[in-house]
Amino acid sequence: MDKYALLSVSDKTGLVEFASALVGKFGYRLLSTGGTAKLLQEQGLSVQEVSDYTGSPEIMDGRVKTLHPKIHGGLLCRRGDARHREEAEANSISMIDLVVVNLYPFEKTVAKPEVAREEAIENIDIGGPSMLRSAAKNHESVTVVCDPGDYDRVLEAMEQESGLKELRRELARKVFARTASYDRAIAEYFEKAAAMEPDLSVMAGFPKQYELSLSKAADLRYGENPHQKAALYGSFFDHFEKLQGKELSYNNIIDITAAVYLIGEFEAPTVAILKHTNPCGVATAATLAEAWEEAYATDRQAPFGGIIAINQTVDEALASKISEIFSEVIIAPGFSDQARTLFEKKKNLRLMAARPGIGAEALQEVRSVIGGILVQDTDIRSTGGEKLRVVTRRQPTDKEWKALLFGWKVVKHVKSNAIVYAGAERTLGVGAGQMSRVDSSKIAVWKAGEAGLSLKGSIVASDAFFPFPDGLIAAGDAGATAAIQPGGSRRDDEVIAAADERNLAMVFTGRRHFRH
Repeated sequence: MDKYALLSVSDKTGLVEFASALVGKFGYRLLSTGGTAKLLQEQGLSVQEVSDYTGSPEIMDGRVKTLHPKIHGGLLCRRGDARHREEAEANSISMIDLVVVNLYPFEKTVAKPEVAREEAIENIDIGGPSMLRSAAKNHESVTVVCDPGDYDRVLEAMEQESGLKELRRELARKVFARTASYDRAIAEYFEKAAAMEPDLSVMAGFPKQYELSLSKAADLRYGENPHQKAALYGSFFDHFEKLQGKELSYNNIIDITAAVYLIGEFEAPTVAILKHTNPCGVATAATLAEAWEEAYATDRQAPFGGIIAINQTVDEALASKISEIFSEVIIAPGFSDQARTLFEKKKNLRLMAARPGIGAEALQEVRSVIGGILVQDTDIRSTGGEKLRVVTRRQPTDKEWKALLFGWKVVKHVKSNAIVYAGAERTLGVGAGQMSRVDSSKIAVWKAGEAGLSLKGSIVASDAFFPFPDGLIAAGDAGATAAIQPGGSRRDDEVIAAADERNLAMVFTGRRHFRH
């Protein structure tokens, strides 16, 4: 009795070798369609076109070609059911014991900027998911493969004649996860398209039904603490190349994400040092080595075991300075050969090369809560969209403006309540996560003092409004000459009056940047 394998793929990686083994080692006859059949025939393999096998031509520009009883009957027939076998024989249906299908690249298609609606719709695969689901439903008898990475495992199981049953179950689970993810991507595309239209039933950017289906990327040693189990799901590792060091921990991954969000705010040479997702020193300078000196000078204690993010290729000069302290992770677009040589001496140091195109500003943040999740847009690169308004009698000087804008970029990435004292393109003191804004300010002043940095002539940035004049007064007493904050307090007039009394310049942004 003939054994049939049906192959129809968009990703042809490794297909020829797999098909050759099916024919040469296991005696399969090949069924195929379109470009897949052409490729296999060009490689000298005997292939029967599905249209010849079914006796029905491909019609409607190929939209209908595998939706046929001879295909789905051959997949769904219960091999041990006599009535099924009789009906199959009566309808000239042969058994199809192996299916290899991967789907039209819908996700890649709609990821292209300004993709045409017609192109998106034509990349919705209908026959592929149908064949996958039919084969996966009957996985007790049919081997179904949707990932080229599984070809070798299938051949090995078939050759050893052991473990194939368990592998079929695993591959079936994989198929249903893939088709669910595919359907979700299509639904999200139409939800987003609807959000661009005057349809009040859809909130812009947020679908009525929010679903997550992510593949496991890694099992982690543990979560935030050793007694908590953890795993990473999704495409995190598509955005980075780990060049050296220990495996990433749960906390490393959280810190790396925070660091990438922060460093993405800057274009000039910038170094950011973070600890537990909070920046403890950030600076921009003519060279990365200079930026490091000023960032590190903000706080020489907290960076121990911290995360360092750099927005340009790390050179030898910077690497030699960073090597003087213990760091957990360093992230940059690239590292010079000399820098790599220096860092290789620190075997446990995790070196991460950030690939271009992370697009953090387009991401949404998801947090679990009791009974569900919260979803929001990221608070990235929003300074340009804010309407900055000077509310005091004195206008900021050019030097103060430079420091105000720098401090405002940084304070967005500090846990609330957040206070940042800054000079022109460098942090001087950071206060994070306190229950009152005044306490955060006191901590920032204290940290600057511990570092031996003067706050005279500095600016102060606050992620939310000063609810009372006391916070601004404390900043003025510390040496700040200008402030930037959202405004919007019922006591704004009192805060502005306190600034005018001390000849402080103050800017309202009209936008808050809480980070919980």
